Amino acid sequence: MFAFSQEHEMVRQMLRRWTTEKLAPKVDDLEAGEPPYDLMRDLSRTFGIPAMIRSAFERQERKAAGAGQTAAPDAGPNATTGATTGATTDATTDATTDATAGDDRPGALDPALNAVLTIELSRVCPGFMLAFGASMGLAGGAIMRRGTPEQKRRWGLPVLTLEKIGAWGMTEPGAGSDAFRSMRTTAVPHPDGGYVLNGQKTFITNAPYADVLVVYAKIDRGDGTALTDRAIEAFVLERGDAGVSLSKPMHKMGMHSSPTGEIFLEDCHVPADRLLGMTERASGRAGGRDVFHAERTAMAPMCVGIIQRCLEIAIDYAKQREAWGKKIAEYQLVQEKLARMYMHLQNAEALMFKQLWLTKNKQDMSSAEASATKLYCARAATECALEAIQILGGNGYMREYRVEMLMRDAKLLQIGGGTDDIQILHIARHLLS
Repeated sequence: MFAFSQEHEMVRQMLRRWTTEKLAPKVDDLEAGEPPYDLMRDLSRTFGIPAMIRSAFERQERKAAGAGQTAAPDAGPNATTGATTGATTDATTDATTDATAGDDRPGALDPALNAVLTIELSRVCPGFMLAFGASMGLAGGAIMRRGTPEQKRRWGLPVLTLEKIGAWGMTEPGAGSDAFRSMRTTAVPHPDGGYVLNGQKTFITNAPYADVLVVYAKIDRGDGTALTDRAIEAFVLERGDAGVSLSKPMHKMGMHSSPTGEIFLEDCHVPADRLLGMTERASGRAGGRDVFHAERTAMAPMCVGIIQRCLEIAIDYAKQREAWGKKIAEYQLVQEKLARMYMHLQNAEALMFKQLWLTKNKQDMSSAEASATKLYCARAATECALEAIQILGGNGYMREYRVEMLMRDAKLLQIGGGTDDIQILHIARHLLS
């Protein structure tokens, strides 16, 4: 697969119209701190996402009941990011008749359509895309992949339909790229049932406003097992649970449209049904790795959107701006910058289409390939945004032209989901193993 289909391009046009009419006029307000959730719900309603997801969920429940299954089939949405990134992003929409390609899973979507949505949102406001993907993809996706049928209906479905906002809590103050080994949040089994959670999560997208939180913790049975060796499990918490506190939005360099905060757990006693899956399987570590892998491979569309917009703005400006009696587009130094940006766009698109082809053929990138994809695309997006600012000069430094926002937002992609340095280590270990 090396290009989007005619159907995908039709969806792109519809999304471009929505972002132009609804998202673009709100960017200044979002950047100033207005929560993005009403706008996210407008997007969801416009493209029929809630009805599509509920219908698919009910079909899956009927199939499970008819087959006499004790647990519903996997109902998680395709993993895309964001993320990343934390952000990263699974996003869903159903604007064409074949959007789900015959897949009845709630949220399951043609991956190429996911990529189109990610590109179009990221062109206008990467922070909005990050908040959207973190709620539906990271939080909602985790519940739908590993939850029981009751947990999927109680928490997963409301998050996927955006009735509630989700947050996915893995990172801690002392555990970022080393998220599993250095995790200090604990869950102690309670004699009367359930667990008592204590710990802190930080840099969590949507945390200040989240209704549903998926939080990872290490099981502590008091048997002397070293903290680094304890099993990791995921728990579903709700805003308002005793012992759960959520911080105000953090002040950041970029991604201002995506609220980020902390989760504090102090003697938070939750019943047994808050354990995701209802059975201790020590699968939290594997589930977290799955999310990180998906976040890295799916970052390419977000970077493509940022690079596309930066290149368009820079070309348009270079054709109009005059210096020393001629358009700056005629100067070879400017042409070299534009050519490098175009090169990065071609490479990022190639990596994106490679992942889409693999997914279509039920394959996936290796861990090293995922790290290489994230490393290259994140660096390319940041470089292209910086070059766009340089071409625009003083205007590029002003918010009006948006490239300064795209640069600040792109920089997070080199940090979230594992820093550039961690990706280099992953790649090197693969090559030298």
